[in-house]
Amino acid sequence: MVDSTEERVRAMELNRKDHQETDGEEEQQIDQAARLSARMIYEVIRRDGADEMTRPKTSLVFSGLAAGILIAFSIIGEAILRAHLPDAPWLPLVESLGYTLGFLLVIMGRMQLFTENTITTVLPLTSNPCREYFFLTGRLWAIVLAANVVGAFIAGTFMAYTPTFGPEIKTALREISEHAVLHPPVEAFFKALPAGVIIAAIVWMMPMAPQGPVLVIVIFTWLIAVGGFTHIIAGSVEMAYLAVQGLITFTEALKFFIPVLVGNVIGGTVVFTLITWAQVAAEVEE
Repeated sequence: MVDSTEERVRAMELNRKDHQETDGEEEQQIDQAARLSARMIYEVIRRDGADEMTRPKTSLVFSGLAAGILIAFSIIGEAILRAHLPDAPWLPLVESLGYTLGFLLVIMGRMQLFTENTITTVLPLTSNPCREYFFLTGRLWAIVLAANVVGAFIAGTFMAYTPTFGPEIKTALREISEHAVLHPPVEAFFKALPAGVIIAAIVWMMPMAPQGPVLVIVIFTWLIAVGGFTHIIAGSVEMAYLAVQGLITFTEALKFFIPVLVGNVIGGTVVFTLITWAQVAAEVEE
């Protein structure tokens, strides 16, 4: 079923491209991602999302697994800075720079991060809400989320049970993880909304920053950390780090995971993606 669905989607994409009324100059700009209008940014991300939806399952699994493991460097980076810097009022501003490291690895490495897919795969769906796109979007979300979480638990277990990190860093890892995870469910949900919006905004801005995406990623993922917002995959590493050591119960883990997941999805899809679609819908239809 997946193969036939993917073939239909590819055929739909080819047909769509054949009938687009994009002139040669705009097409070149889309390909080069240089100073794009809102409609053209939408088209760059839509095409990328359509390509991602038809990737083989094995590619999605291993890419998602790698993302779940490497996003751990966000927590590790924070912990290293906290362990080596003096306790001062400005410490959160500086240690939050460590949070950007995992996102740099994952986004620049083009790995599958669940929260990125709340915009990339939804834009094709909003422009062409058909059965094939609904199926492939759900398939991609399920595979990538599961792979990300498994990767997060692999990373959390490694951080907890190997002699890689000294006592000072492990203490910092525990403090950072408890601060991120131990929220009431309602608070966790609302803290997740801005994080979902920010990640979606990064994806939206990337075509406008082909020569300087690092700065975009650093600034806005730093904002997630400084603001105390919750990200489902980076947070899953923190959750896993506590869970594998028995520092939180299964129920406490779920009280974190589910509200943050829902908040990120709503922030990235409902709030940001639908707003971006609304601003270009009339132009796309024309």
